[in-house]
Amino acid sequence: MLDVAGRTNTRARRINDTGHTNNPDGLFLKEALISHTRTMKHRGDWPDHHLLADDMSASGELSSDKEDDCEAEDSPYPEVRAVARNFDEEHLPYNTIRAWVIGLSLCIIGAALNTLFSLRSPRIGLGSLIVLFLGWVLGRTWETCMPDKRIQLWPSGPKLDLNPGPFNVKEHSVIMIMASVALSVANATDVILAQLVFYKQDFGVLYQLLLIVSTQCLGYGIAGMLRKLLVYPASMIWPSNLAVVSLLTTMHESNQSALDPAVFSGNMPKLRWFFIVAMSMFVYYFIPGFLMQCLSIPAFLTWAAPSNAVVNQLFGGTTGISLIPITLDWAQIAGYVGSPLIPPWPAIANTLLGVVIFYLGLSTVLHYTGVWYAAYLPISDSQPYDNTGARYNVTRILSPMFTLDQQAYESYSPVFISTTFAINYGLSFATVVSLVCYTWLNHRHRIWSLYTKGAHEKPDIHMKLMFKYREVPHWWYLSIFAIMFSLALTTVLIYPISLPLWAFFLAIAISTIFAIPIGIIQAVTNTQIGLNVLTEFVFGYIQPGKPMALMIFKNFGYVTMSQALDFVADLKFGHYMKLPPRVTFVCQLSATLVSCLVQVLVLNMTIHNVDGICDPQQPSHFTCPGGRVFFSSSVLWGLIGPARLFSLGQIYSGLLLFFVLGSIPPATPLNYLSWGIVGFVFQYLIKTYHFRWWSRLNYLTSSGLDLGLAMSTTVIFALSLAGVHAPQWWGNTVSQTTMDARHTAVQVVLPLGERFGPDKW
Repeated sequence: MLDVAGRTNTRARRINDTGHTNNPDGLFLKEALISHTRTMKHRGDWPDHHLLADDMSASGELSSDKEDDCEAEDSPYPEVRAVARNFDEEHLPYNTIRAWVIGLSLCIIGAALNTLFSLRSPRIGLGSLIVLFLGWVLGRTWETCMPDKRIQLWPSGPKLDLNPGPFNVKEHSVIMIMASVALSVANATDVILAQLVFYKQDFGVLYQLLLIVSTQCLGYGIAGMLRKLLVYPASMIWPSNLAVVSLLTTMHESNQSALDPAVFSGNMPKLRWFFIVAMSMFVYYFIPGFLMQCLSIPAFLTWAAPSNAVVNQLFGGTTGISLIPITLDWAQIAGYVGSPLIPPWPAIANTLLGVVIFYLGLSTVLHYTGVWYAAYLPISDSQPYDNTGARYNVTRILSPMFTLDQQAYESYSPVFISTTFAINYGLSFATVVSLVCYTWLNHRHRIWSLYTKGAHEKPDIHMKLMFKYREVPHWWYLSIFAIMFSLALTTVLIYPISLPLWAFFLAIAISTIFAIPIGIIQAVTNTQIGLNVLTEFVFGYIQPGKPMALMIFKNFGYVTMSQALDFVADLKFGHYMKLPPRVTFVCQLSATLVSCLVQVLVLNMTIHNVDGICDPQQPSHFTCPGGRVFFSSSVLWGLIGPARLFSLGQIYSGLLLFFVLGSIPPATPLNYLSWGIVGFVFQYLIKTYHFRWWSRLNYLTSSGLDLGLAMSTTVIFALSLAGVHAPQWWGNTVSQTTMDARHTAVQVVLPLGERFGPDKW
């Protein structure tokens, strides 16, 4: 069910339409070193635009007849055909001083702002679409304002064009790769925050740099080894790239290109459509996001019965299961799962089926039959509770040395979780088995052939166009992996983080092994299945009582894999944009190292200059939500441990049965159901019955909605900083008075002093 419907037929139709023979050699590109003469010929009026190293850019060229063949050929996948150009504008400069200055500047700004705002609640930051738009504005401004002259950065260095001509799509792509690397705040910052603020352990700035750099960059080695499997094949489409590719190509094409009068808005340039959608969303979001917030989760039945626990559990959207999944808020639809206009319909259908079976079906049955003491707990909540129905106070079971106080734990309470949260854990267990089974059943022969015989699927047009560029040697990636592995090993051995050496090797092995099946799923469905629960479960069982070590194990066992797949996605993005792989590699690595330095600097400056940081009552709301989650999970999984939650005889032991099942990733009912409904409209109905409109504007519409939302939430956030808050009237208060919104939708409320649950634990 994970393959896009109709791909086989589409592939056959495209091959027949182009009239190509079965011999792929006739379409392969000749390999030859590119000379300065050829470079000058293609540059035309803008000579010598490539900088730093021309030898990083190309190693071959097409003959005219093969260029014609390539222009006639296209990707066998409609998603890719809709956005990625089936030709390469080789004459465009890309490795320019303009791209590097703008890219690194946005990298520094993005890393600094997103690190700062990650410490604040609610979290907000620069998104990729905002950075893409800023890069476009800065690039066009540079093109207009900078003089047309050459500069030399050092006496013996190359002369560089300060203004290499019109700002183009390849430069913009280089900027996006550098900036996007820096936008994701390293998970290691939350580990450091938990250590500094909650565990009161300061190992110094060198430790922080070693931890962040090693966890962020270890994935490069894994990514390099996965190129044959996850980048080169046409079937690995990486849907997350499609919206960005669509917007980039639209920004740099002429206004009259790709007009299609036969479809709705077909006479309008695509860039104008994008801005109309973005500005419409920008204006509209002020209604559900500021003026009438009840439209965000219009659970009208809970408004009519705000004190009825069952109604709030069944129809609430905050701690309920949303049996009527209506929302007029794009943030609710796309904010949690991502835009529903991106994944293929079969992946959306898979998710919807899982939500209906497990959340609307199994969770309801379990909850109302009283399993896991459900009557005393909300049906859908991510918070742990104690045996009085209050939030679990993890500080009550900590000793002064930040170890488990067994006596305090036995006199306090076991951990209780809501029904859907328990199902989440069960599905996470099931995911491990389903990943392995799916990969073994569907991809084992292909993986074996790739890495033993060098076999590969027939290259599509994008792969053929990339043959002219010199690939990054494996030893580059292996060298980065070896260096970062050494830094990580140094961190584990020198600093007192209590992580055994064998556990470190196990964490790296988990990241490396699971990168293949998770990468295959993500490349097709746009869903990355996390290993956070698996790593917590494994280490919590084999090394209980070590919360600090658990956080480090989780970073090397989960974050390394996640980073590797993010790097692979960027490699595929460069593949679609026809960027030389060596340029992509250098951009990624440079931006990663710069962002790591910036994040450590900003984190330490904020911690040492903001009074009461991470306090829940901090006046400027610097409450450290990410660090607090890491701290709580380290206590629950590292101190209390999974053995006290899931072992035979414990409250949630039945969830171990999920290891024999298959599953989908965990979900929040309202978010996933509304996301699935919108996905059904765009990725099935419109794609099936209005394909030309879908092919032309679907991904641009997605980008426009996301950009408008990002701009609007930024303005609303700025208003809150200035003391301007949402008006207090019925449209903003009606949803706040329900049991669902107040997290009190439980069937049985205990009198003061009474408890529920087992007598011993």
